[in-house]
Amino acid sequence: MHNIPERDLKSQLLDAALGHVAFDGWSAATFDAAVADCELDAALANLICPRGALDLAVAYHKRGDQLMQAKLHDAELSEMRFRDRIAAAVRFRLEVSDDKEAVRRGSTLFALPQHAALGAQLIWDTCDAIWTALGDTSEDVNWYTKRATLSGVYGTTVLYWLGDDSDGHEATWAFLDRRIDNVMQFEKAKAQFKASPMSKALAGPLSVLGRLRAPKPKMDMPGHTTKG
Repeated sequence: MHNIPERDLKSQLLDAALGHVAFDGWSAATFDAAVADCELDAALANLICPRGALDLAVAYHKRGDQLMQAKLHDAELSEMRFRDRIAAAVRFRLEVSDDKEAVRRGSTLFALPQHAALGAQLIWDTCDAIWTALGDTSEDVNWYTKRATLSGVYGTTVLYWLGDDSDGHEATWAFLDRRIDNVMQFEKAKAQFKASPMSKALAGPLSVLGRLRAPKPKMDMPGHTTKG
C-alpha cells in the first residue's frame, strides 16, 4: 500500500468516501470511514489529505473537470455554433458528476463562509478549463470577463440541476440554454456600447481595463500548464 503513488492513494480514498458522503457529507466521519475502508494508516492518510474530507471534496470536483475535458476532447463540436459549444461543455461537466448527492453535499460545504473562497476558485477553474478547451486565446480583460460570466452561468445551472427531477434533466438543459442566451444578449449589448459615442467619451477612464492581462501560464505537471 505504501508503494502506491500518493495521487492513486487519494483516488482510492475518494472512491471509498463516496460510499459515505450521502449519509455523513464531506465530514470527518466520512474521511475516517474511507481511511478504514482502504485499510490505510491514519498518519499517511492525513499526510495525503491534510484537510481531511475537504481535500477529498476538492479532489472530487477536480476529477469532474478532468472527465469533462476528456469528453470535450472526444466530442465533435466543430459544426456547432460557439454558444452551443459552451452549452455542451457545461452539460458534459454536469453529466460526469454521476453522484448528485456528492455534488449537493459539496455545494453545502463550499457555501460555508470558511470555504466559500475555495468553492469560488473551483468554479473559476472549471470555467477556465472550459474556455481553454474551446480554444480561447484572449490575454486581456476579456480573459477575466469570459470566466466570470461563465462562472455565473455554471453556478446557477448546478443549483438548478440539483433540484431537477425531469426526465434526462431536460429542464436543466433548457435552463442552461436560456442562461447562455442571456449572456449572448449581454455580449451583443457590450459590442454595441463599444461602438457608441458614450464608449468613446469614456475611453480614458476605461483604458485601465485595457491594461489587464491574463495570468501567465505556469507548469502544473509534466506536459501540462495552468494559468496562475
